[in-house]
Amino acid sequence: MSPLIRLTACCVALMMAMGVGRFALTPQLPHLISEGQIDLTAAGLIAAANYLGYLLGAVDALFVRRARPIRLRLHAGLWLCVLLTLASFWAHGFWSHWLLRFGTGVASAWVVVMITSLSQPLAHAAGRPRLGAWVFAGPGLGILLTGLLALGSNLLGQNSSTLWLVYAGVGLLMLLLIQPFLPLPSTSPGGAPVAMDGEPRPIAHLGLIYALYGLGYIIPATFLSQMASARFHGQWQADLFWPCFGLLAALGVVLVSLRRARPDSTHRWLMVTLWLQAAGVFACLLSSGLGLVLGVILCGMPFLACMQLVMQRSRELAPQTTHRNAGLLTACFATGQLCGPLLAALSSHFSADLRPALIVAGSGLVLAGLVLLRPGPAPVPRAALTQR
Repeated sequence: MSPLIRLTACCVALMMAMGVGRFALTPQLPHLISEGQIDLTAAGLIAAANYLGYLLGAVDALFVRRARPIRLRLHAGLWLCVLLTLASFWAHGFWSHWLLRFGTGVASAWVVVMITSLSQPLAHAAGRPRLGAWVFAGPGLGILLTGLLALGSNLLGQNSSTLWLVYAGVGLLMLLLIQPFLPLPSTSPGGAPVAMDGEPRPIAHLGLIYALYGLGYIIPATFLSQMASARFHGQWQADLFWPCFGLLAALGVVLVSLRRARPDSTHRWLMVTLWLQAAGVFACLLSSGLGLVLGVILCGMPFLACMQLVMQRSRELAPQTTHRNAGLLTACFATGQLCGPLLAALSSHFSADLRPALIVAGSGLVLAGLVLLRPGPAPVPRAALTQR
């Protein structure tokens, strides 16, 4: 089967798992709060449950090596994203949403790790690394889709329960379309050793950067719709911010993938994306329409590009351990994400505001960029990578 078809299926899988299974909570928060199901502090704890599940799912994926468990977790994760989103139709109140978001966190982590470890080596083996990069546009397109569905639902006066049902239906349709075309672990080079010159380079600094990135981006990514709803008093204009965030995230992946490949340039691009996001987080402190617009642009455009660059840098340093590193870095990412909503809940509880959490988040992104100022390990020579 054509690698293009399989990589397109991977992109759609990330659309569904992340846009529907994972980030569907963001446009739902204004509904859940206005319906009296939760308050802003509880919203932070529910988001934290999602990222706790994401962390546990990523850690579990670290220990998966054989083809059958990889395939099982990939397909189970996709189906769980659909079924748990459907179950949210009947959920009401804090604990039901907490448990369901925890489950979708585990499921989405399985999908992200497995799709990353299967799609990227497949793209490089086919001589189409740029297509592999474009797979990371999937979450942005999923956010765009769920945001537009939320806008349409709100214009029709529907409540949160109806929107959960719509999300589940769209997720099921995407899953049924792509399931026959997903890459198979047995035919992917992701788990096979790669001919190497020397020992693999360390990636511990990437783990720290990815954790700080998870902490930094997650507060605006989780509460952007709520901040916009509060600023525009629930008017329809507030519903435009989230789909615009997703569209810009997808465009950012495409733009970064089109850059001219130069030796050891990935870390410089990564540093720029981190600092752009930091500027976007600080812009959200303005709490004005202009501040939120800047937040959407500066946080949204580099959002998925940063994820793509971290994974690319990991492949440059240790191409023979693609699956292990994808799981390890995703676990670091999830740890940072878990801290973000907990920080937001504390900020809301003690100050009735997200400003202190946004300051910490933006500072974390600045620090992550500073880590990259230090000379890092050299990438594995291109001639040593058999998948390129």
